[in-house]
Amino acid sequence: MKDDVRSRSSLPFRSNSANAANRRAPVQGDIGFVGLGRMGTAMAANLVASGCRVIAHVRRPEQIGKLIALGLKPTTELADLFDCEFVISMLPDDAAVREIVLGDEERGRDGLAIGLTSGATHLSMSTITTAVASELAAEHALHGQGYVAAPVFGNPDAARARQLFIIAAGAPADVERCRPLLDFLGQRTFVVGEHPAHANLIKLLGNMLTATTLEVLAELVALIRKRGLDPKLFIDIMTDTMFGGRVHRIYGEKIVAGRYAPGFALPLALKDVHLALAEAEKSSVPMPSVSVVRDRMMAGIAHGYADLDWSALGLIAAEQAGLPADTSIVLDAAPAE
Repeated sequence: MKDDVRSRSSLPFRSNSANAANRRAPVQGDIGFVGLGRMGTAMAANLVASGCRVIAHVRRPEQIGKLIALGLKPTTELADLFDCEFVISMLPDDAAVREIVLGDEERGRDGLAIGLTSGATHLSMSTITTAVASELAAEHALHGQGYVAAPVFGNPDAARARQLFIIAAGAPADVERCRPLLDFLGQRTFVVGEHPAHANLIKLLGNMLTATTLEVLAELVALIRKRGLDPKLFIDIMTDTMFGGRVHRIYGEKIVAGRYAPGFALPLALKDVHLALAEAEKSSVPMPSVSVVRDRMMAGIAHGYADLDWSALGLIAAEQAGLPADTSIVLDAAPAE
């Protein structure tokens, strides 16, 4: 038992709590935020609620009214963030993050690397490839700026409740400077080293663990239903015995109930699957189970399920098993945009 306690206490994380976050003084100066989707909006609103002043960069002017109501200061000009000491990005893919950092030469727009002052820090919370993470870290370093990769585990509901798990990596001094922001945004931060790419790899592989679990849950529930058994009873037994983790409990219930509202929409999940498979190929590591998930997600999108959560793997498995889909549940669960 002593060995077990010692191994747990040596884990590279800092445990956060709402009380700890509340005890921290607000971060001085404006904080820039880029990427105001479901996740980003929830996170930026939490920063405001914690006493931070947040300048939110948006591409679409129609978002401005909603963000003002949340207490943010919205702008369509990235240059309005250049005087910020910290800029947080929560963007969907490599291309979006590269454009924000490196700029758009054709349109004559500078990016964060050129625009931010020396000593500023970019806290990149997007799920991106390890190669791009390394590229952006190097570019910021050329301009005397910090770069911390801090992708998260959790959906928009978790973001709103400050229940995100954050995987952080970067120069120790930069990570420490970001601590108050990380405490405001999540329940626990795991620091995994000085190389930002390592945080992004861990995030991608964690998502693959969830994705493959969803696929197995989907297949098993389809079999249970086809044999005429109660899938809720099956999930209850599994989660009360050997499989009591968050993924089995939360997504098992979603699949049984047919609740597929995003969440984490299938196209974004498929993007992460492609990124993980590319990382595996780079290292000559076969991942056949992840390849199965890729094909399932592609089939779901082809069948018109692009607006649904990745738990819709349960719907796809049911259809391929010849089971009738309860489309009323699917459609009722999808929120209006």
